[in-house]
Amino acid sequence: MDRLTEMEAFATVVDQGGFTDAARKMGISKSAVSKHVSALEARLGARLLNRTTRRVSPTDIGLAYYDRARRVLNDAGEADSLVASMQAAPSGILRIAVPTDFGATHVSPVLGEFLNRYPDISVNMVLKNRYVELISEGFDLAIRMGEMEDSSLRARKICETTQRLIAAPSYLAQHGRPARIDDLNDHRLLYYSHNAASSVWKITAPSGEVRQVRSATWFSVNDGQSLLNAAINGLGIAYLPSFLYAPALRSGAVEDVIPELPQDVQGMHALYPSGRFTQPKVRALIDFLVEKFASRSAHDW
Repeated sequence: MDRLTEMEAFATVVDQGGFTDAARKMGISKSAVSKHVSALEARLGARLLNRTTRRVSPTDIGLAYYDRARRVLNDAGEADSLVASMQAAPSGILRIAVPTDFGATHVSPVLGEFLNRYPDISVNMVLKNRYVELISEGFDLAIRMGEMEDSSLRARKICETTQRLIAAPSYLAQHGRPARIDDLNDHRLLYYSHNAASSVWKITAPSGEVRQVRSATWFSVNDGQSLLNAAINGLGIAYLPSFLYAPALRSGAVEDVIPELPQDVQGMHALYPSGRFTQPKVRALIDFLVEKFASRSAHDW
């Protein structure tokens, strides 16, 4: 006989207090329930139930077995629910937190296609440059750039980007081109201003050493597009991701300030709460973003 069915028959007898009510609960005959329980006892070589003409109760061994059997049955039920949930059409409100620059320039333009593909999903996208607390702030998913530090979250890479020192040809003609990282201290530097860490650049030298650059800020702003505009207008040198600077670099509006430096490649990740399964609406958006962006190399923006 099926082992799970034997467990279910035994546990239902305990829950219902007898074979008759257990049979009614399971939708089978009383004799079938009795056969399942007898087969279980024979297989285990132990008596699990005390049977009298008036009542049925678990033995000490039966009570211990019941606790484990109920856990197994509950897990089996959750497994069935998991499959049903994962096959269900994605639906519901999807609240996502995305870095302002990446969200405005790359996520927003493709969300229309996503919503047309999944009409039962509605999206609430919040553009934030700070790291949000997904669970406590009520987000289903966040996109972050760089190293993943929160081990309590699951992460999937959706694309890669590089960071470069860029400046307008007019700035380099007026102020000269730095030949090495140390020369940046003599230049006008343009910074993000959304947190203290953003005023320190971590740049990889040709030797592989990661150098920190901190200098008096000539201009700072909490928006990447505005920072790029400042660089294009010749205000100074910016350190920006390729998803922002690539069009300006291709057009010649900005140049790679120190081409000899290794490219700092960073991943863009979709982060979501860990758990036994991923909500269909979250999985749908992650798969969509991977489809849209993962084929791009860090240099293809």
